[in-house]
Amino acid sequence: MAFQHFDVFVIGSGTAGKNIAKDCATAGLKVAIADNREFGGTCSNRGCDPKKVLLGVTEILYKASKLKNKGITKLPEVRWEDTMGWKETFVDAVPAATEKDLEKRGIIMYHQSPVFLDENTLSVEGKTVTADKIVIATGQVPTELKIPGRGHAQISDDFLNLEKLPKTMIFIGAGYIGMEFAHIAARFGVKVTVMEFFPRPLINFDEDMVEHLLKASEELGIEFIFNAEVNEIEKLQKNFRVNALQNGKKISAKAELVFNTAGRGPSIEGLDLEKGKVAFTKKGISVNKFLQNTTNKNVYACGDVSDSAGLALTPVSAYESEIVSANICREKSPLKIDYPFQPSVVFTLPNIASVGFSEKEAKEKGYNFTVEHKLVPEWFNSKRINEKVYAYKTLVDNKTGQIIGVHLAGPEAAEIINLFTLAMNSKTDVKQLKQMLFAYPTWGNDIKGMV
Repeated sequence: MAFQHFDVFVIGSGTAGKNIAKDCATAGLKVAIADNREFGGTCSNRGCDPKKVLLGVTEILYKASKLKNKGITKLPEVRWEDTMGWKETFVDAVPAATEKDLEKRGIIMYHQSPVFLDENTLSVEGKTVTADKIVIATGQVPTELKIPGRGHAQISDDFLNLEKLPKTMIFIGAGYIGMEFAHIAARFGVKVTVMEFFPRPLINFDEDMVEHLLKASEELGIEFIFNAEVNEIEKLQKNFRVNALQNGKKISAKAELVFNTAGRGPSIEGLDLEKGKVAFTKKGISVNKFLQNTTNKNVYACGDVSDSAGLALTPVSAYESEIVSANICREKSPLKIDYPFQPSVVFTLPNIASVGFSEKEAKEKGYNFTVEHKLVPEWFNSKRINEKVYAYKTLVDNKTGQIIGVHLAGPEAAEIINLFTLAMNSKTDVKQLKQMLFAYPTWGNDIKGMV
């Protein structure tokens, strides 16, 4: 029986994968796409978007609590079941809408993750297919806890589909997912414990900004256990017990539900990459500046699954997908990836946001720079909503006057960081920034006082 042949075969239907499939189909190529889960990817179905919907309810609670007895006489009542129903209105239609969009472009869909048979051949749904170009855009999956009882721990998917909230929860891992979910659960009345291997949460974010968030999190009632090397999860009669070593001593914590939020890794297991001569590392598919695999030039990788210089963020996935699309459709004049400054946000309340270099990174790169770091609850925008956590740290290159790093903590840090990103990527220096006119009194106007 003849093999089905495609010009391009895309593995993964998230932001990067579906963009590439559509771009290549529009260019007249014969395209197929495969996914072993619902089409649309993590962000839309079980990540960024549904999480942000849940956050919306807690934002109301957060703001009301800050202004209690200052005009707010009674805090709003919240109901998890209603919030989950609201969340479903955002995600229910995503898979079908995604498939309909792909189908009208003539893209063939497979509902299974393929495996490599050789460099250009895949097996999917019991069929053998070949492709001139193969794109891996499978994203990331939760890293498995390699401890006894790991099956008792649920993951982020489960949290976003909880029908009812328990009274107690433990999150193993204080990265951005663990911290965001801990804040959401705590504001819905859950007693939350966070266990973290490192001595602080959010190890990749600025320590001073994280310290502000940590204090606010503890005031919310979240209990943190740091330097905790978790080694077992036990099922008790009503609860689960998480055992760990802390500075050589045995410790434990109990809760009705336990969540593994210890990180995510590339979703490459089961692809049989070795048969396709596709090089990979623990961080993902190895790629060059063209986002081509380093050992199989007919394979491209982009988004969270690629071991590239891009952060594991949806906008970065979209940016990388544009490069891959261009390089497949215009192979004779390939584009090299050139990353702009990439902003990153932790959607706790208050937010933590960052773009550019940390102080350590700026020093390692040889910059001569000035650091300004302040906690400014007395500024009008924070004072008017009674916000105690409003802090910034900016790094300015003394030679060019350009901003090379920004780190924020505050209720609108996720929005403010975008203005800094715009200034940095357009190479706007501090003098030019201060001369700009912004609406007042707005959070955006505050950036002129931060540099």
